[in-house]
Amino acid sequence: MNLKVKQYGILIASICLIFLGVNRGEYSTILKKAINICLECIGIG
Repeated sequence: MNLKVKQYGILIASICLIFLGVNRGEYSTILKKAINICLECIGIG
């Protein structure tokens, strides 16, 4: 029972933080960084 409570607590905290990041517009920053890393890996950037 204790393990289930911890798992659900982490799940709820994760979902809350994801929504907080989306509301702050963090996804665009992360997408830009991911694109730059991918372009550097293949040698274009």
